[in-house]
Amino acid sequence: MFNQFRNKIPLSDEKWIEYTNLFNCIEVPAKTTLLEEGEISKKLFIIEKGCIRVWFNNNGKDLTTQFFFENQSVASIESFIKKMPSPVVVETIEPSVLWWIHKNDLDKILEEIKEIPALRDRLIDMLFQRTFDYMKYFFSFIKDSPTHRYLNLIKERPQIIQRVPQHYIASYLGVTTVHLSRIKSKLLHNK
Repeated sequence: MFNQFRNKIPLSDEKWIEYTNLFNCIEVPAKTTLLEEGEISKKLFIIEKGCIRVWFNNNGKDLTTQFFFENQSVASIESFIKKMPSPVVVETIEPSVLWWIHKNDLDKILEEIKEIPALRDRLIDMLFQRTFDYMKYFFSFIKDSPTHRYLNLIKERPQIIQRVPQHYIASYLGVTTVHLSRIKSKLLHNK
């Protein structure tokens, strides 16, 4: 799993082995809850194979906020970093192979690597990318119609359309599955 990252990370072989040995591999079925809403996140996951969604409960209705696929990391970042109860649920959509690291171990690594500019910058870029994704999602809900959000999803993240069940896509777009079916029908009719 980690070999693809080895050439991009300037560490000695000893440190590389030490750090990668802190990760644990698990295989879980679809619909496995990795973190419950209200729990404090103590694990960061990297997806080797599979798909994960992050969602929250809004008065009994689940609203999906993000999807994650191979080679992406996922956690309830707010909970993981600030040690506060998670506002979201982290759940697998597909059978998944995941690597996880405990927060204490990751904190140790981060403390050691903060003096290595390339690693520090890569971590900062990763965190800011997540923030940019959230902001784009938030602004899209304010300014775009559900049809426009669906078209953007097809264009920008086709992997979601190909791999994620329709009811989760509807939840992500903020519409019912019936409304999503109407959007798809209308788009097909207009072709």
